[in-house]
Amino acid sequence: DSQSARMNVAKSGYRVFSANSTAACTELAKKITERLGVELGKSVVYQESNRETRVDVKESVRGQTIFIIQTIPRDVNTAIMELLVMAYALKTSCAKNIIGVIPYFPYSKQCKMRKRGSIVCKLLASMLAKAGLTHIITMDLHQKEIQGFFSFPVDNLRASPFLLQYIQEEVPDYRNAIIVAKSPSAAKRAQSYAERLRLGLAVMHGEAQCSESDMADGRHSPPCVRNTSGHPGLELPLMMAKEKPPITVVGDVGGRIAIIVDDIIDDVEDFVAAAEILKERGAYKIYIMATHGLLSADAPRLIEESAIDEVVVTNTVPHEVQKLQCPKIKTVDVSMILAEAIRRIHNGESMAYLFRNITVDD
Repeated sequence: DSQSARMNVAKSGYRVFSANSTAACTELAKKITERLGVELGKSVVYQESNRETRVDVKESVRGQTIFIIQTIPRDVNTAIMELLVMAYALKTSCAKNIIGVIPYFPYSKQCKMRKRGSIVCKLLASMLAKAGLTHIITMDLHQKEIQGFFSFPVDNLRASPFLLQYIQEEVPDYRNAIIVAKSPSAAKRAQSYAERLRLGLAVMHGEAQCSESDMADGRHSPPCVRNTSGHPGLELPLMMAKEKPPITVVGDVGGRIAIIVDDIIDDVEDFVAAAEILKERGAYKIYIMATHGLLSADAPRLIEESAIDEVVVTNTVPHEVQKLQCPKIKTVDVSMILAEAIRRIHNGESMAYLFRNITVDD
């Protein structure tokens, strides 16, 4: 039997490992390997008593293509370290290709320069390359341009077909829905959903929106001390101070089901505030659809107490604990598209099939 297993490895020439040994995180890996009909690679990932990460790969990987599945639980930094250590262990064991399957790419919100910060997402991309990764499969990157941070190929799969299917099958009377962007920055994604479902579009803007955009360009940095040598400096034209209007909804949501779409739902305060306003404007049901359900801190309680009727996310991030606290949270399984991506990459097939009807703005 072990000989036939070995033959099978030699024939298929690829292995799938999980960079995480906790049950919640290996769940997605198990779903993917079941769909592919392969065994999950034998490895142990654990934290030593001094909190150092240790990875033991229990089988030979020489000359093989290895896929490492890493779902990011609450402790994001440990997860990154696990991925780095495992990639490096495989690299030094002479694996031919090491492909990271990282459905939710962490630090993806830190992809723009803020004051005297840094673009952490780019740093992470460099670290993964250094550790030995040669390719990444991910889902709904926070900004598509993040792909350019990597020195190797990135397949940025989309969850929208699964979420659209959920709307059509699970939202009663969805033809009476309207797609809502909770801020102008989410309008492109919302437009893409609205057009494919042939529904109307509403956009919210104004004060309740989180004002991180103001922090992005360093305008709140301390002013430089005026040069005392008498040089007046350049006289720049005085810019008008930006002032957000009170929150407004562009588009009529009265008597409609409102479906807010976004890529990540983490801090839920702004979603809760948006739901309140949509209720005031006459929406009778409120859904939130997002790819990555991080749902940090007391998000489940806030959702449970809010005007939101249902939060629909995919299983790119484990969130079983949050579901126990809040029955309004529903999960859509995306393991199928991840498994298909692995199969196609290994067989050298085109990925275009996985992007049918995906618009640029998705």
